[in-house]
Amino acid sequence: MTAISILDLCPIVEGGTVSDALAATPLMAKRAEDAGYTRFWLAEHHGMKGIASAATALVIAEAGRATSTIRIGSGGIMLPNHAPLVIAEQFGTLEALFPGRVDLGLGRAPGTDMNTARALRRNLETGAQSFPDDILELQHWLGEPDDTKLIAIPGAGSHVPLWILGSSIYSAHLAAALGLPYAFASHFAPDMLLEALDIYRDKFTPSAQLDAPFVMAAVMGVMADTDDEAAHLFTTLQQSFVNMRRNTRGKMPRPIASMDGYWNEMEKINVEHMLRYAIVGGPESAKAQMQDFIKATRADEIMISMPIHSLDARLKSVDLFGEMRETL
Repeated sequence: MTAISILDLCPIVEGGTVSDALAATPLMAKRAEDAGYTRFWLAEHHGMKGIASAATALVIAEAGRATSTIRIGSGGIMLPNHAPLVIAEQFGTLEALFPGRVDLGLGRAPGTDMNTARALRRNLETGAQSFPDDILELQHWLGEPDDTKLIAIPGAGSHVPLWILGSSIYSAHLAAALGLPYAFASHFAPDMLLEALDIYRDKFTPSAQLDAPFVMAAVMGVMADTDDEAAHLFTTLQQSFVNMRRNTRGKMPRPIASMDGYWNEMEKINVEHMLRYAIVGGPESAKAQMQDFIKATRADEIMISMPIHSLDARLKSVDLFGEMRETL
């Protein structure tokens, strides 16, 4: 049985508020736990009108309080935005609150536009280049304290497991060299997926955390009772991707009857290319799509992001993917 997990972006939907988005995340986490998912992760994004998870560790704590067994964590923390010591303290705190349940997925992108990245005090010239060193520093803060006067409290001795997130062969080489589990962002950046996974598996070096390669691959997922209903719900994400290309980002849009007339031909080609690994359909067709994806990637775990406007429909999708999990 292939493990499945959820990546929640804490979406702020048209007609909804930030408070509504934050209230929905614990409901999603609890439903995922009840349905047998392995993890519930949240992602760091800044300056986006449709995403409420900027203070990622705080929102993870809300998911933790609503659950008792499912693993919680980040998918991911954009480490160059922060001092590694601060992240060690935040996730050391989460580990103390929810022992044995916390994951720390790490990325090197800013998770925002360049102007917001500058406002975060990110060094745009050296931030990405320092990513490997920042990871090693973070491992130090989360490990056993030494005789130096500097220590992360909370954090020291917590050994929160790290993951490398990425969408390129760079991240594959890095995860392999550090001997860490690898999560590929194929839900929005599919082009290098198979090449990156081959590199990671081929170059993997065992570490104290992990003795064999472990692959997670991400997909967008929308399940409903019928193919037509799922396709209708999926227009929310299709509109969002068109809006990103047009630089007219806003709250998560309501679904529409048809994308015809909303996108032009080039936008359609681009969006369908970027979302080619999305799992969209009723139970039978979605299962076939998922089986094809697992066969192609040989992934140990699938991380599903569910970009659905209606909370009720989103929760229903969680249930349906959970039922599918038992047959994979």
